[in-house]
Amino acid sequence: MVMEYIAGSTLTDRLAAGPLPEREILELGVQIAAALEEAHEHGVVHRDLKPGNIRVTPKGNVKVLDFGLAKLLQPENEVSTIDLLSTHATGGGTLPYMSPEQLRGAPVDVRSDIYAAGVVLYEMTTRRRPFQERTAVALADEILHRVPPRPGRLRHDLSPRLEEVILKCLEKDPEKRYRSAKELGVDLLRSRAAITEVDALSVPLERFQGKKVAKIVAIVALLIFVPLVAILSMRDLRERLFGRAKQTRIDSLAVLPLSNLSGDPTQEYFSDGMTEALIADLSRIGALRVISRTSVMQYKGTKKPMPQIAQELKVGALVEGSVQRSGDKVRITAELIDGLADRHLWGQTYESTLGDVLVLQSDVTRAIAREIKAVVTTDEQARLAKTHSVNVEANEAYLKGRFFWNKRTPEGFNNALDFFQQAIKIDPTYAPAYAGLADSYTLMQDYGLIPPNEAYPRARAAAVKAVELDETLAEAHTSLAAVMEDYFWDWSGAEKEYQRAIELNPSYETSHQWYAALLSTLGRHQEAFVEAERARDLAPLSPRINIDVAWAYYWARRYDDAKAQSLKTLELDSQFAPAYTLLGWIAVRKHLYEEAIAEFQKALGFSGDRTANQVAIAYARAMAGERIKALRTLDELQAGSQSVASYQIAVVFAGLGEKEKALASLERACYGEHDKWIGFLKIDPSFEILSSEPRFNGLLHRLNLQG
Repeated sequence: MVMEYIAGSTLTDRLAAGPLPEREILELGVQIAAALEEAHEHGVVHRDLKPGNIRVTPKGNVKVLDFGLAKLLQPENEVSTIDLLSTHATGGGTLPYMSPEQLRGAPVDVRSDIYAAGVVLYEMTTRRRPFQERTAVALADEILHRVPPRPGRLRHDLSPRLEEVILKCLEKDPEKRYRSAKELGVDLLRSRAAITEVDALSVPLERFQGKKVAKIVAIVALLIFVPLVAILSMRDLRERLFGRAKQTRIDSLAVLPLSNLSGDPTQEYFSDGMTEALIADLSRIGALRVISRTSVMQYKGTKKPMPQIAQELKVGALVEGSVQRSGDKVRITAELIDGLADRHLWGQTYESTLGDVLVLQSDVTRAIAREIKAVVTTDEQARLAKTHSVNVEANEAYLKGRFFWNKRTPEGFNNALDFFQQAIKIDPTYAPAYAGLADSYTLMQDYGLIPPNEAYPRARAAAVKAVELDETLAEAHTSLAAVMEDYFWDWSGAEKEYQRAIELNPSYETSHQWYAALLSTLGRHQEAFVEAERARDLAPLSPRINIDVAWAYYWARRYDDAKAQSLKTLELDSQFAPAYTLLGWIAVRKHLYEEAIAEFQKALGFSGDRTANQVAIAYARAMAGERIKALRTLDELQAGSQSVASYQIAVVFAGLGEKEKALASLERACYGEHDKWIGFLKIDPSFEILSSEPRFNGLLHRLNLQG
């Protein structure tokens, strides 16, 4: 036998030194695709593409070898490891590189070579194959039924474009792979163009013309492998064989931001919306602690290792994946990872139309719940199973509304309002849009963009409508509770709504956060600590929620605990102005007035609320006996462009000992302005000087805070 001598080394030899640079992967990948294209054009399907059959010359040219050299299957007892498996051909291919249809004994075409090319690209990228089981039975099961770990998780500098190419090659359904090697080559060329300024390949593509493959059927393969595949199709037996029943139950997880694989940055709202929806669905499971959107979005685009993220969020498992939207089709790929062990537990790809996206979300949620062995009650199962089609345009507008609402900026709130109203106009029965509208009005009031007497009635109407349309929507109950608490002072009604929201969605951190504030308002401090700390457990990286834990301690007069928690908050964000503001108030209570003023000024330096911090400075000066400076600061505030709430003015007068003026200001806040902060009247240390005044107790009675 005479064969061509080819200088260089096999790809197997090249990979012994480690994964290849991405540029080299693309250079070699384009040439491999070109070789396959040439073969396929001549009616030849390789069926055994692997690194050992790919030789790279000293000049960087690729030669794809060993066309049509099928080998007989060795007895199973001689094939116990991946290394042994990679040295022999099974049914016309090498097991780790075989496509699912090859394993099933089904007819193969060019798409089986594309699958093998995906395995080779995966190996060049990560120096490991997508499936790692070492026995033939377990490995075949993985190839047939598992989604491989995303290569980007194993190599953090990998471009999303190349990762998408690899995963498309590895689709289990041949119809979802590239239809031809030419298509694969085009996408690899595009990926290469994205990381280099050169548009054309500088290395000539060597094309290999092989002879047509002679079809060799291994009798042993038919006797062993086909029955093996049939056995592996039985789920219960598979799980007994591979020990999945021994998997430890997971009671906490985080859904990391889903990657946007559409290639269109304007579609970020869609991938963010799918992330938030998946978090919301999983949060309905009471036995499961699900980290909030606020904390997980900080990992968007991060390169941190999975164990580090799991440790920072204090969770047992992580869910990561991607969203790809093409026209009216949506594909979600989800992967479940053991956080601390960084071990792939489960993965699956789901597809649907935009109209059935809620069904798709429910399918993903229930699959994850099964895999982590979460205890799901009958009511929770019913709520998770309750899905329906949605108006595509209304859902689009809603997702855009939430995207802008989460920006927490004046422009963002205005855009959010427009999109929520647009969603309602398209579909007047779409409950989430009403909940979004209520949330927008509530926060716009907090940011001083809408007066309370305009914001709260609108928010209440929207929240009530949302609850009427979908009583199981936890966000709507939370929004309604906030309005009942802040504007109508209906404490018992608000508490019932918070409790219902928590029952529906135990991991919705905002319900716990706002409920804690209500409990503090009512003087039920021990209960407030529990709820505030629960919110922090769900959003451990949120400075806002962390500082609200400190406020719960402050209202209870536990100033040392409040200070310690404020300092922990600054460890998360050293420029978080509200933490400095609270440190200032704590210093005031300890009679450290100069220190307090310094903290308030730090808050101003970090873009803290100007009015609130200037009021605090005036109060500190008043308490320090600097009456003239305190009054001057108050005069400057009242003469400024920003309005000063009567409650804030009352704080300064209380510090000055001007009881009459302080009470008059509080009465304006209560009866005229309907200021939300008046609800803290009973627990605010600034007004202890007024506690024996009949007018003060009359205000408490008006606020339903007596007793």
